[in-house]
Amino acid sequence: MKTVKIYTDGACRGNPGLGGWGVLMVYETKEKKLYGGQKDTTNNQMELKAAIEGLKALSEPCFVELTTDSKYVMQGITQWIDNWQKNNWKTANKKDVKNKDLWIELYNEKSKHQINWNWVKGHSGHRENEIADELANKGIDNL
Repeated sequence: MKTVKIYTDGACRGNPGLGGWGVLMVYETKEKKLYGGQKDTTNNQMELKAAIEGLKALSEPCFVELTTDSKYVMQGITQWIDNWQKNNWKTANKKDVKNKDLWIELYNEKSKHQINWNWVKGHSGHRENEIADELANKGIDNL
């Protein structure tokens, strides 16, 4: 299996407001950049969308090193998602999981790959995270 590094970021101008997501994919020496945006969204939704779109761009099962600066995505995917899925996408207090549709999509995409999830502090000079951030803002600018 190929090993691919994926760096993701989401951005929002207003929360909710105009949002964008950005993905930098690295395979061996090649880099691929993806981005998009939508109106009336939230920062957390764009963070999730970035991870989803990065994984959807893979054409075959891969070992993935996925790096995000979102604690929401990181904690959701590594600590909460399996229980949510078991509990029919309900939280411990029996409420619907926020952004349920995106979490379900991410859950389905992650099951196709072997993923190591990593968190990095945003806006701290991490080259690939800064590129993902620029791409997320480009997603907003192109709305």
